[in-house]
Amino acid sequence: MRKHMDMVTPTLPNRITSNPRTRMDHRTHPRAHPWTRPLGRFAAAAALAGAALLALPAGSVPGTGLDAQVPAPRQDRAVALVGATIHPVSGPAIQGGTLVFENGVITAIGTNVAIPEGAQRVDLSGKHIYPGLIDAWSSVGLFETGGIDVAIDQNEFGDLNPNVRAAVAFHPESRHIGVTRSNGVLVTVSSPSGGLISGMASAMMLDGWTWETMTIRDKAGLVVNWPGAQSPSNYNQALADLNDAVATSRAYLAAKDAAATEGRLFATDVRWEAMRPVLDGEVPLMVVANDVRQMQDAITWAEAEGMRIILVGGRDAGYIADYLAEKEVPVLLSSVNSRPGRNWEPVDHLRALPARLHEAGVRFGISGGTSAPYANRLPYEAGVAMGNGLPELEALRALTLYPAQFLGIDDRVGSLDVGKDATLLITDGNPLEYATTIDQAFIEGRDIDLMDAHRQFYERYSEKLRQLQGRPVL
Repeated sequence: MRKHMDMVTPTLPNRITSNPRTRMDHRTHPRAHPWTRPLGRFAAAAALAGAALLALPAGSVPGTGLDAQVPAPRQDRAVALVGATIHPVSGPAIQGGTLVFENGVITAIGTNVAIPEGAQRVDLSGKHIYPGLIDAWSSVGLFETGGIDVAIDQNEFGDLNPNVRAAVAFHPESRHIGVTRSNGVLVTVSSPSGGLISGMASAMMLDGWTWETMTIRDKAGLVVNWPGAQSPSNYNQALADLNDAVATSRAYLAAKDAAATEGRLFATDVRWEAMRPVLDGEVPLMVVANDVRQMQDAITWAEAEGMRIILVGGRDAGYIADYLAEKEVPVLLSSVNSRPGRNWEPVDHLRALPARLHEAGVRFGISGGTSAPYANRLPYEAGVAMGNGLPELEALRALTLYPAQFLGIDDRVGSLDVGKDATLLITDGNPLEYATTIDQAFIEGRDIDLMDAHRQFYERYSEKLRQLQGRPVL
């Protein structure tokens, strides 16, 4: 993946509807890249125009969204949120509770909490506090706009790239970040794609100046695209390539460790070196699989290799729910709010899938697919599941605690507990419901500006209507 993404071109206005929280941003300019191949006439012209606009003073480029995502300053004093209904998700809701955080970390939570001297006291009576939502399968930060390859940084050349890390290619100024976090998603697990072994997915907080400061865990899971429905020879060849990659990495690591013990020099191969935490069980495999055969084969293979596995996709997980529960294999469901994949399946096949897995005792989380422009729709994936039989607390956990546990970031995010990051939402209701408004958000205790490109255009054209009210539109 490309590691130098520090030049940005402005974005074009997109269409507007009456609700700024539901609009999708498809029409953005690419990120200019100093080492890209020739762009073509249109893209080159856009890049030149963007460079000219960037030369203007800050805030002087109306409608571009350039001033929508200034990272928040570090928390400078203790904050006490008082009187709200607190939803830790790791336990029952706390009515009229108080939550205190300092230096970006939660220090107290409950109904009888001492507020530190000098703390900023915020009365939130009638409001709700939730942990920030987690998009556990995302391309936010790696994808800006389709059709222009320099704005897409998800795929690396070749089929075997365990050394690729999504974090180093993450674009801190992506326009999708502001839109995504305005709807409650404060953490994404940005994931490479393509090939057989795509690389390492990285857990990223959606606020910060650089990818280094935004990274929660740069090696959250190794993405493997399990071979799909194809001819037996192609399937077997892909599986043989995967087996060979694992065997080669084991042999390399054994030889390198032996050389280190003997004090000999040994040439480093970054591909196989990157496999060490996976083979040691520190980092799980995130295996993209949807068909029954894919999932069963992947689980059998991972067991034989002694590696932890998380299934991603899981379209047919309901057909083998008892098997998944027995094997204790977690599933990250994608595209719950979608039509069934086969014409003989009931119309609610995917929408009711989380409830079926819950009843069977399968551990699962919900992601909204990998689309960066649609990442702000993630809450409604779980909301639809809630409307189709999934208990409310389980729906919340599917976007918070459970994916955090699967990916090893639950020591920092996923629930509201003492010692965890103060990454949280203040709302007027359940964030999984469409009518709920996100009033305020904190990431590591930093007060996040929820202005984004969609809201900017909403306010801009609302003002236009107000000014033209009663006058003809020219």
